[in-house]
Amino acid sequence: ASFLLLCFRTSLVARLILGLLLQPPLTQLSIITQPNIVLLMADDLGIGDVGCYGNDTIRTPNIDHLAKEGVKLTQHIAAAPLCTPSRAAFLTGRYPLRSGMDAVNHYRVIFWNGGSGGLPPNETTFAKILQQQGYSTGLIGKWHQGVNCESRNDHCHHPLNHGFDYFYGMPFTLISDCQPTETPEMDRVFRRRLWVYTQMIGLVTLTAALGRLTGLISVRWKTLTCLAGFSLLFFISWFSSYGFVRYWNCIMMRNHEVTEQPMVTDRTTSLILRESISFIERNKHKPFLLFLSFLHSHTPLLTTEKFLGGSSHGLYGDNVEEMDWMVGQVLDAIDKEGLKNTTLVYFASDHGGWLERQEGKRQLGGWNGIYRGGKAMGGWEGGIRVPGIFRWPGVLPAGTVIDEPTSLMDIYPTVVHLAGGVLPQDRVIDGRDLMPLLRGTVEHSEHEFLFHYCGIHLHAVRWHQKHSGAIWKAHYVTPVFHPLGAGACYDRGFCPCFGEGVTHHDPPLLFDLSRDPSEAKPLSADTEPLFDAVIRKIGRAIEEHRRTLTPVPEQLSFYNVVWKPWLQPCCGTFPFCWCDKEGDN
Repeated sequence: ASFLLLCFRTSLVARLILGLLLQPPLTQLSIITQPNIVLLMADDLGIGDVGCYGNDTIRTPNIDHLAKEGVKLTQHIAAAPLCTPSRAAFLTGRYPLRSGMDAVNHYRVIFWNGGSGGLPPNETTFAKILQQQGYSTGLIGKWHQGVNCESRNDHCHHPLNHGFDYFYGMPFTLISDCQPTETPEMDRVFRRRLWVYTQMIGLVTLTAALGRLTGLISVRWKTLTCLAGFSLLFFISWFSSYGFVRYWNCIMMRNHEVTEQPMVTDRTTSLILRESISFIERNKHKPFLLFLSFLHSHTPLLTTEKFLGGSSHGLYGDNVEEMDWMVGQVLDAIDKEGLKNTTLVYFASDHGGWLERQEGKRQLGGWNGIYRGGKAMGGWEGGIRVPGIFRWPGVLPAGTVIDEPTSLMDIYPTVVHLAGGVLPQDRVIDGRDLMPLLRGTVEHSEHEFLFHYCGIHLHAVRWHQKHSGAIWKAHYVTPVFHPLGAGACYDRGFCPCFGEGVTHHDPPLLFDLSRDPSEAKPLSADTEPLFDAVIRKIGRAIEEHRRTLTPVPEQLSFYNVVWKPWLQPCCGTFPFCWCDKEGDN
């Protein structure tokens, strides 16, 4: 009996040893380590602007090398076609509609640092979970998720209230107003109207006063005084905000402290790069999360002299090439500290390139390759299909290309699981863990349906029919391009989500992206035998999806979007807000 027991134990040990030897090394590594996580996100970068996605005129050797050493996703989809909602979805793993971060009106992003809307404090970001798992968490660069709720210093929407231990960058977003030499960008048409109204009111007041003085018009001085007071109040009501955009929105912060107001744009790039490398160096001895949220390649395209004139695509190309250099510097810092094999690096853009962004003959927005549409367009591929690259040597197979539907929302469950965290159980998480797909242990993405919103309006739905390989996409609403056939809304600067600027389709426009990725030839019941069945299937998916939605406060309502002086971050005594603490250093 003892002999049999000994044989049994020997056999059992042998099986255990054999099992461990046969265990894939990738599985062992991913289980026994908490990797460092570096998330690199470009701003307004088109998928067609990157070499490894087909561009042969803008030089992006560092991003291309990242793809060569890792996994490239060719169907990586943003949850929204604009900054604020797309980044809210990225941070929370949820459609922005679920957190109230998608628009009910024409104001589709956070408009002011002094607004009251932003990422709600009850949302749980991946940074918050990683912080709880012992990670050092840092955000360098753009935030654009709001700052305060009720007072100047409550910081309810601030990165430090959403799981980041350290923040350096812009609480807002880069805009042309930040560069004094550039044409103002923010609410440009509305500001022109306000100037016209102010001049008209002033002209009426002046005419009435002259008429009263010359006796041509019988009007009481009290009436004239009221009219003049109204003119002055009207002017102050809008000029106090729009007249000082550079001071209110173009600021830099370190944690809760305003360091530059307004920002000194000549050194912004070097400071962001310095802070990113410093964060890596400070935290190399423990797991860290670095979210480097580039200000590139958003207008006014801040580009240092070293890169000016270097590309074949003017200032925009120069700016993209500088960002690629920054990516290389960050990767070099990771290598220098010996962290390459223990660091997951991810590169993406928050949405597609801005086709309509032009000044005269200068194209200041990106290119979306073969894909139709661009920034602000909720349905067309060009607005939501973005670069997506992962690198983790020894864990992810190098040189891999995956043509499966994935989402920026997938980063959330992916990094949470890698950190050993648990997803929130009290809410819907729309993202899916990408590690099995990235490592090749599964063949297909977990996403069967992806819903493409423009504001709160559902514009299109994608169905991945896995057994057939088809990727059906139904468009229920599309923007009206101007000029006709131009491929963008050049008359407006942005394509709208609703109203006269869109067309509703019944039956919807249907494409099979596996055969027609450019969405050039819509299918019909006459040309596609499965047309009716596909439309019914997608219709049922929409009904099921809508049953998971619950009402939440609208963070981008008109009240939340407007500028409120009492919420404006200020490094002095309001309204005398000016400082340059980086210059002092």
